[in-house]
Amino acid sequence: MQARLHFRLIMQTGAWFVLAFLLLPLLVIIPVSLTGNEYISLPSDGLSFIHYENYFTNPKWLAATWTSIWVAVTVAAVATVLGSAFAIGCWLLSDFWAMVARWVLITPILVPPVVQSLGFYRFWVDLGLIDSHLGVILAHTLLALPYVSITVFAALANLDRRIVQAARGLGASVWLTVVSIIAPAARPGMIAGAVFAFIVSFDEIVGVLFITVRNVQTLPKLIWQGIQESVDPTIAAVATILTVVTIAIMLSISWTRKR
Repeated sequence: MQARLHFRLIMQTGAWFVLAFLLLPLLVIIPVSLTGNEYISLPSDGLSFIHYENYFTNPKWLAATWTSIWVAVTVAAVATVLGSAFAIGCWLLSDFWAMVARWVLITPILVPPVVQSLGFYRFWVDLGLIDSHLGVILAHTLLALPYVSITVFAALANLDRRIVQAARGLGASVWLTVVSIIAPAARPGMIAGAVFAFIVSFDEIVGVLFITVRNVQTLPKLIWQGIQESVDPTIAAVATILTVVTIAIMLSISWTRKR
């Protein structure tokens, strides 16, 4: 009994250390965003919101944010449709080649981002998609597809195939069976996949650096450029805003579930 208590105490202590490791950078970013200096530093002469004002009044930052949002929404929609259709098709076939197709689709997760980006650059040059929003959307969709398919596969794992067989035996067409039985069962996976696809697209930076030049400016790319040229405290303000928005969304989802 005592050994079990010691083990539990060690696990709790380790969990607190991991939590502190994840949260400490955020605790540093927030005060840095409130500095009045033009360089990264802690507030010395009181708190200042000048860098937040710079973010909300600078057309460059706002345009990059809007670009990242609408590109991520588009990628989430396209990847959810394609990834769900792929997962449902493989689930219906359930043969050796369907399993092979599943593993092939998951391979982008295993390939280093730099290697993927080099591949995108090589093909996008031939297709004339370099430095275009369409090229970014296509690249991000390919990166997000595995996440959607995995979540939909996980949702369909709990669906009894006998229900589908019964529907087909009663005369339902394949399309009606998919719409009425399979799609509702896969809906939680679709929603989770759409969220993952949005995050993958919104946060992606390596591929954007390879396939864009000046015409496309996303928020991660602008942050990267700010770090390379001069460490602008506005980056800390952007990071704080994104953190607050993420926490607010998580709290709202938790509150909705409790209701």
